[in-house]
Order: sequence, then C-alpha cells, then structure tokens
Amino acid sequence: MFSLLELAPPNHHQSSSKLLKPWWEVFMDYLVVLMLMASVLACTEQLSRDRVVCIPSDSLVTANASGLSQAALTPSSKPPTHVSYNIPDLSTARGRRKHLVYQQYAYVSQVCYHEALPLYSRFFPYMALLQSLVLVASSSFWLHFPHTSSRIEHFLAILVKCCGSPWTSQALSIAVQLDNALEKEVVEEKQPPKPSTSSSPSPLGICKRQSSVDVCADHPLWKRSDNASSGAPPSPCPSTTSCDSTMSSTSCAPEMRCPSNPCHVVDSPRQVISLDRSDGEEARALFERLRKFRSHCESSDIIYKVYLAQTIFKLLMVTLIVSYTIPLFSSFSFTHMCHPEEKALLGYSTFECVHVLSSLIRKLLVGYFIPLVLYGLLNLYTLIWILYSSLRQYSFQDLCSLRDVPDLRNDLAFLLHMLDQYDPLLAQRLSVFLSPVSESRLLEESLERCWGEDKLRSITTVDADGCSRLQLVALPRLPPALFNLSHLQVLKLELIRDSRFTPQVANMTSLRELHLYHCTATVDPSALAVLQERLEVLHLTFTQPSEVPNWVLSLRSLHELHLSGRLSTEGGVGRNWSLGSLRRLRHLRVLVIRGMLQRIPGELCEVACSLVRLRIYNEETRLLVLTGLKRMVDLTELVLQDCQLERLPSALQALTLLRTLDLQHNNFRTVEELLSLTHLRLSSLRLAFNRIVALPAGVGMLRELELLDLSNNQLQRLPQSLFTLRRLRRLLLAGNLLEELPAEFRGKLASCPECPPPHALCQLG
Repeated sequence: MFSLLELAPPNHHQSSSKLLKPWWEVFMDYLVVLMLMASVLACTEQLSRDRVVCIPSDSLVTANASGLSQAALTPSSKPPTHVSYNIPDLSTARGRRKHLVYQQYAYVSQVCYHEALPLYSRFFPYMALLQSLVLVASSSFWLHFPHTSSRIEHFLAILVKCCGSPWTSQALSIAVQLDNALEKEVVEEKQPPKPSTSSSPSPLGICKRQSSVDVCADHPLWKRSDNASSGAPPSPCPSTTSCDSTMSSTSCAPEMRCPSNPCHVVDSPRQVISLDRSDGEEARALFERLRKFRSHCESSDIIYKVYLAQTIFKLLMVTLIVSYTIPLFSSFSFTHMCHPEEKALLGYSTFECVHVLSSLIRKLLVGYFIPLVLYGLLNLYTLIWILYSSLRQYSFQDLCSLRDVPDLRNDLAFLLHMLDQYDPLLAQRLSVFLSPVSESRLLEESLERCWGEDKLRSITTVDADGCSRLQLVALPRLPPALFNLSHLQVLKLELIRDSRFTPQVANMTSLRELHLYHCTATVDPSALAVLQERLEVLHLTFTQPSEVPNWVLSLRSLHELHLSGRLSTEGGVGRNWSLGSLRRLRHLRVLVIRGMLQRIPGELCEVACSLVRLRIYNEETRLLVLTGLKRMVDLTELVLQDCQLERLPSALQALTLLRTLDLQHNNFRTVEELLSLTHLRLSSLRLAFNRIVALPAGVGMLRELELLDLSNNQLQRLPQSLFTLRRLRRLLLAGNLLEELPAEFRGKLASCPECPPPHALCQLG
C-alpha cells in the first residue's frame, strides 16, 4: 500500500528544490513545456482530424463501366422511373465524372492513408510527445535519483533552517559592521592627516566616538578578537570617520560627551539583540547538524557525477533528435500518389491524395524544432560550465565578511555552486553555520547566559587548606565570567575542547594553581604574560603527547609541574617539545611524571639546580637507565614507583641531600645496597609492595631514619640492628610473614619511657 504523501509529494519540496536550479535549468524547463505543448497539440490533431482525400488520376475505365455509360446515353433505352427526377442537368454539370460512390472513396482513403502516406507523417507527433516526456524526466533526474535525493533534501532542510534562524541575521550584521569598520580604518590610514583648525573637538566627532564606544561595550560578541594583538576588537560603527577602531571603553575622556540634542547624533549601528535559550539551542543544533552533513557529503561526489551524466544524456538526446528531424522539413508533402491493388474493385489504378494535416504538422515541426535547438545549446553551455569550472571546490574568500569559513569540496561544494546561480546570499547565510568564529561567538553568548558569575561563585568550594577551588567539566569553552573571579586560587578544567585564556585572566589576581584534564588549552600573548608571572602549580593530564601545549615551557614562575599521560623518551611529548626542554623552567622545584619512561632523560639535569622533588610513576614499565640521577644533587625527595626495579640504583649514592626515598611497587628481593646509603641522612624509606625476603644488618646504619615502610613483602624475621634506630617513629610491617615482634624489641619498647607503645609503632599483618 502506498500512502497519499508518497504518491503525491507535498508542494514545499518542489518549491524548495527550485533553489538548486540555475537560470538555464529554469529556461530549459520552459522550453520543454513548449515542446510538450506542441507535441500534444499535434497528437490531438492527429487523432481527431488526420486523414487523406483521394481522387482518381487516370482515364482508363473498365468494359462494364463503358457499357453502362453507353447505355445511359442511348435514346432508345428507358431510364428507371425511380431515379429520373434525381438525374442532374448534364448541361450544368462540370468536371469529369468518376462513377465512384462514397463508400469507394472512403475505402480508397483508408487504403491510401496506410500505403501512400509516409511513416513520419503518421507517427511524428507521437514521437515528438515521447521525446518531450523523456526530456522532462531527464531534466530533473538528479533531484529524484535515490542516491542524490536524500542528500539534496537534507541540504535544503538545513538551508531553510539556517535562513530562518535568528542567529544568522545577528552574525551577518556583526560581520558586516566589523568589515565596514576595517575598511574605513584602511581608508583613514591611506589619507594624510588633516591639520586641526580648533583645539576643541567637534561635537559631531565627539558623538561618533561615544557611539562607537557604546557599541563595543554593549554586547560580548564585540569583545571577541580572533587574531588581533590588541585587547579590544575594532569598532563596528560604519559611519565613524574620526574614532580609533581599537579604542576601549576607558579610552574616552570624561569630558567627551555627546550633545544633548539627539537630532545631531550620527546614526550608530543597530544594536544586536541577544538570543533566547530556545534560539540558542536551535543554532547550536544547526552547527552540529551541518558539521555531520558536511563530513557525509564531502566524502563523495555522486551528485556532481549524476548531474554531469544527466547533462551529457540530454545533449546526446537532442543531437539525435536534431539529426533525423532536419531532413523531415523537406519530406512533408501535401499531395501523395497512391496505387491501390484493388483496380478491379475501383476501376482506377492511380489516385492522387492530399494529406489534410501536412501543413499544420510542418508548422508544429518548426515550433518544436526551435525550442529543441535552444534546449541543446543550453545543454552545451551547461556542459562547458561543468567541465571548465572547479565545481568540486568551493571557497568563501570572495565573501569579505566571512573569511574564516573553510573551503568545501565534492558534493557540498557542488550544491553551493548551484545555489550561487540562484542567489549568492543564500550561500552566505549558510556560511554563518560553517564559520568557526561564528560558532565560538554563539558558544560565548550561550555560556554568558548559562554560566554567569553568580553561578560560578555558587559552585566554588573551599578545601581544608582554605584555598578556593572551582572545577568545570565538559563545557564547550571557558565561560567569560570565569575571568572575573578574583578570589579563585585553584582552577580545574576537565574535558573542555576549547580552553582559551584571554587577556581578562589578569582579573584573576589570586590564581596560583591550574589543572588541565584532557583539555586543549590556548593562551593569548597578553594572557601568557600574566600566567608567567602568577602561575606556580600546573597539572596536565593527556592521552597523546601532542596534547601538551607548548606555552608550558615559558612559565618561568612555575614551581610544580605534574605530567600524566603516555610519555616516552624516544618520542618525547610532541614533535616540538620533549622532556629535555624542561631545562628552561629555571624555578621548577617539583616534577611529577606519570608515564612510561625507559630511562631518566639526561636533559633533566638542566633543572637540577632548582629541582628538589622528583616523582616518577612508571605504570609497570621497566626503567633501565637511571644514571641521569647522579647530577640531581639537590634532590631531597625521590619517588620511583612501578619502575620494575630489582636492585637499588647506584646513582642514589650521589644524592647527598636526599631525605625521602620511595621505592614502592617494584621487584626488589634484596636490599643489600642499603649499606652504600649509610652516608645519606634518610628520614623516610618506603619499600612496600616488593618481594623482599630479608633486611640486611646494615639497615641499622641509617641513624636518621624516622619512617620505614616494609609492608606487603616476604619478611620472616627482622635484623637486630633495626632495634638500634633511636629516631625511628613508625615501622610498617603489614602483609609480611611475621607473626609477632621479637621479644628483645618489645622489651626495649617497654623499658623506654620515651618510646611509644608497640601498637602505635608497628602495624602487623
């Protein structure tokens, strides 16, 4: 069963598909209609009036006919009484009698119509009608072909939404105003400065300056600057001739005010109306919908190929029709000679026939041929336009207000070329939703509405240390109101695709710590200077090394850097950034790396003069080369976890200032090398989660040891020298094969009034 909508599609689809028809397609549609009308008229006349009229053309008669004629003329013969009164007066009759009745003439006409009349005289109207129907079907085949119609319908639906969206008019007005302001600024730069005739500014000029400042300050979209080095965008006022386009709202003097009479005020650009929530959501949905449609259409060029094949087919069809239609002009004849085989029945062997519609068909042929030739010339023009134009590439460079729109290709580019032939303004409206700057401006406006300063303050928390913290997750970009939080100290950003720090970051006077979890962060030059001066702690979590921003290297005030991701000394963390580049961070004191290193980069020694703490969590990757630790003589804390170490590194002997050593989650079975560390003043030693079977007696030489973590090993007994560590305050032994502490150790703890009780000193498994 077919529904009514499937059998008769709604008119709105047909009306919207005309947007993709250029002028030649419309002209060809009218020509096809003319050809169709001419062929229908010819077919109608052919069916209703087509016939031939025949009369005998020879003087030979049969014997019977002659005898009858002589008998009729003999005076002795008596004519029939029932027809005597119907015989006409022979004295008044003219011409030659043929002695044929009406039925004989009808019979001769039918026979001669099929034998004497050529085929093209009888069937040309039907062929013209069939040809016209084929041309009608092929003229819009590319709009109804299954593989192309779905894309075209989707494109037209998106185009209608884009043209009707309030954001389209708003974005175009902003772009045009900014473009006019840039053009006027260029014109002013080319003109020589005119000498001032008066020291006081003109009231008209004053009003222009004030009008420009108001426009720049009214809407947040005017505050956005794409690639400008200055802090504010150029003024969008198209009528301004005396104000500087980079003037901020604070650059006007207080005494410079517009006159009170409004009739002298120069027209300022129309103020942009903010979108409501539903319009903003619809515009964002259009951006996403068009982005997916673009990726789908740019993957193939089937629409281009179908349209090209359709044009070639129509041109070949017209060429074929013209090739056999031209000879027909001289072939259509009014008279025809007929020689029927039924001479005995008719008495004549030759008849002269006339075709009643021959002259009309000849005129209709001319009326059909002229539109056909024009139709073929238009198809030839279309084919030349397709072959000599790069229809699979489309650029918006000619649209001065939308220079940031990327170039398109394949089917989407072809559709836009066809749309330009109808109305170039439609492509410009569609380009609003292809522009990255337009999308960023829409997101900025949406963020200003949904993430205001009051909401950000309400979700700000205070930790145990009294630091104010704010965490933002899965936002399209940073809210502009974020940069007004002057009290914020710790900022955590997670899964934010466009984390751009603008010059307004200077308002965040208390910001000291920044966390970036899988965020693509960019920093403006003026904002980078602020971060270089204030930022002290930076946490970076990433998946690929290329996600690490290059501006991290220029944070000269950075004291603590945390890197978490797939790090490798072979590939570094990016093509232009490697671990060795950390030498530029002269004030770096703490470095925490969570990656998969195979060696300690020797380039880290460049920051050895400032590095105090080094923590490496190697995610169960074997750390083979540790000789780079020898030059880090200022280290006081070293953490090497999940490095698959089996023996204590010999490079530890050079770290004379080392106080804390953490070697948890490795593969130690023995720690005999502790004897070589007796000259170090270690206060904390963590060897948990290894496979240590026994402690060496030399552990008693670590006189400064206060914390010893031996939990989750395979210890069965403790050396007696361990009991001589007088500074030891905490001993962790959980997860070992010990059942209880030695009696000597318990006795010493009981006899020492200053020592803590055993349950506070040890944690047994």
